Amino acid sequence: MKKTFTITAALPYTNGPIHIGHLAGVYIPADIFSRFMRLIGNDVAYICGSDEHGVPITIKAKKEGLMPKDIVDRYHRNIKKSFADFGISFDNYSRTSSKLHHKTASDFFLNLYDNNFFEEITTEQFFDLEANQFLPDRFVVGICPKCSYEKSYGDQCEKCGTSHNAIDLIDPKSSISGNSPSLKETRHWYLKLDEFQSFLEDWILIQHKSDWKINVYGQCKSWLDDGLKPRAVTRDLEWGVAVPLEDSNGKVLYVWFDAPIGYISSTKEWADKKNLDWEKYWKNPQTELIHFIGKDNIVFHCIIFPAMLKAHGEYILPKNVPANEFLNLEGAKISTSNNWAVWLPDYLKEFPNKQDALRYVLTVNAPENKDNDFTWKDFQARNNNELVAIYGNFINRVVVLTNKYYDGVIPKPIDLDKEDLQVLQKVNESVVLINKLVEKFKFRESCNEYINIARHGNKYLADQEPWKIFKTDLKRVNNIIFVSLQISSILATLGEPFLPFASNKLKKILNHSNHDIKWEWGKIIAGDLLIKPGIRINEPELLFTKIEDSEIEFQLEKLRKSKIS
Repeated sequence: MKKTFTITAALPYTNGPIHIGHLAGVYIPADIFSRFMRLIGNDVAYICGSDEHGVPITIKAKKEGLMPKDIVDRYHRNIKKSFADFGISFDNYSRTSSKLHHKTASDFFLNLYDNNFFEEITTEQFFDLEANQFLPDRFVVGICPKCSYEKSYGDQCEKCGTSHNAIDLIDPKSSISGNSPSLKETRHWYLKLDEFQSFLEDWILIQHKSDWKINVYGQCKSWLDDGLKPRAVTRDLEWGVAVPLEDSNGKVLYVWFDAPIGYISSTKEWADKKNLDWEKYWKNPQTELIHFIGKDNIVFHCIIFPAMLKAHGEYILPKNVPANEFLNLEGAKISTSNNWAVWLPDYLKEFPNKQDALRYVLTVNAPENKDNDFTWKDFQARNNNELVAIYGNFINRVVVLTNKYYDGVIPKPIDLDKEDLQVLQKVNESVVLINKLVEKFKFRESCNEYINIARHGNKYLADQEPWKIFKTDLKRVNNIIFVSLQISSILATLGEPFLPFASNKLKKILNHSNHDIKWEWGKIIAGDLLIKPGIRINEPELLFTKIEDSEIEFQLEKLRKSKIS
């Protein structure tokens, strides 16, 4: 039965370009899932946008002598173009600085305010006298009161994962000036998060115990075990969504409150363009809401945002939040400040037409259950030994032989042999398994199984050796080539979520547009034909090309230079 999915990918922050850690953790798995759900006939809204508010934007603007809008405009363009060039198939990519978002976030705030889910509290907060501004928790660094880690943030320790307030830190320092901050009174509105403790314990710890990832479940349990506390939803800042209340000048919605509402405003924007009902994707209990995020956003998407949605009362809650862990680079943590990263715009420029190579390696090496490591040597090896030598080699041989023996016309099979039926059965088993794995958010395994289809085809062709019997057993060769073309067509069709550029290229080679192919899952499983005899395919074209040692050495040298500088 056809389902409706609202699939969100974490809003990237507009203070820098996208890097491979972002891709591996969030955007590639979200894209695979979205493409796959579309492929099997579901109604999908794949939603994202730029997160454009918050203190880091204002600081960057101040350093460069610009306005915050100049900064967000620059990086919004950069990020949006990078995603498009890389083939991320968002249905809508919006931005939180839009008027529609400001109104959506303001209305959401007022709904919770009117229903008494906030309390107004006057507290003393850290103030940087040199910078002349209040410090958000992330801009206070000190010693963690629990594990003594020396570089803990004011809201959470990245080493032990404990949440706390900035005032709890030992020897706190402003990350803006490096000075010890002073305390100053300020008034803010706090979400009564503690009132949702029982609801969240039941919803997460009981209802989702068996279907959420262990890393997600574990982090949520840790937060709930510590006990939830009211959390400020406003901050002292000029840049952001203004608090829609009287006597609140100089106060905006806290970015953690405003950003996830960006999924809703982006959906509204898309639905308006398509003349669709946006509420179908956020308020229909039959719709499945899936959040793709990194592990640093688990608490916001599993505890705080669901509490906000529950408080509002009209919205569905996420069915799953398949958060990934972090990706390291050459054995070290990716650091944007130290330029220890592989930036997507650079990759697209330095490896033209190789989007699928990076997509493939980041998928089969994804940090799904633990932190993982990207190395340039592994990237080269997987591209050359798997994409080129297995997948590309199989397709090239099949297409070349079809053009050589049959002038490109798909031959008609006659009484398929045991070997033919066996390989088609293996392929169909892989198809069934891929479906199950994707639905369970196991993209590493599903992508490996997809390449296994090419392995089956490669082995079958090598074992049957049609080039040796073409002159003596044309009937047998007909069957071999036909079966090989069927496997190729399954790779072309099923490849769209995993290797979209290669998939589109292969569809053109196989002349899919003339086959009137309608992907029906049950039919493929049953072994029905995807492409029909008598239709002419096109000339061969390489799907993948080798990556040379010199290209890899260039990348390693770039990293060495960034380490020195």
